[in-house]
Amino acid sequence: MKRTAPAEPSPPPLIIPAIPKQDVPARLAALPDADIRDLKQQWRSLFGTEPPPYNRRFLESRLAYRIQELAYGGVKPETIARLEALGEQIDGGNITLRRIRQDQRPIVGTRLIREYQGTEHVVTVTRGGYEYQGRPYQSLSAIARTITGTRWNGWVFFGLRKASA
Repeated sequence: MKRTAPAEPSPPPLIIPAIPKQDVPARLAALPDADIRDLKQQWRSLFGTEPPPYNRRFLESRLAYRIQELAYGGVKPETIARLEALGEQIDGGNITLRRIRQDQRPIVGTRLIREYQGTEHVVTVTRGGYEYQGRPYQSLSAIARTITGTRWNGWVFFGLRKASA
């Protein structure tokens, strides 16, 4: 008779506790002053995943939403159903297609903020590319070149991707 080794136990499911409603204002107020390491740790505890490599303001805004979501509840099922119906109108009901973004650009309307040589630069993601100082651009690299006067990988310059070694 052949013996098999017992299967390794699977890790317990991640339990993300609800946040008491009375704690929400204080937690939201603390986000801007929190150290980036603390923000990343909060991300891990509130989402159960590693934080994405985006800038600090992105982490703050998503954490603020998540704190409120855990305290007050998330998107209502009726809203999700309506969004799914709208998605079907756009992609013909192909759920796989709906869940794949056309590219890896940040979502339209996202504001990318970078301080460079003491000046804060704000770029808005648009449908056709990006907008910086009221002018349209096709790439973040072109904007980074405008800001610095030298060639840059725009994704690295704005902190959306780490520089390769």
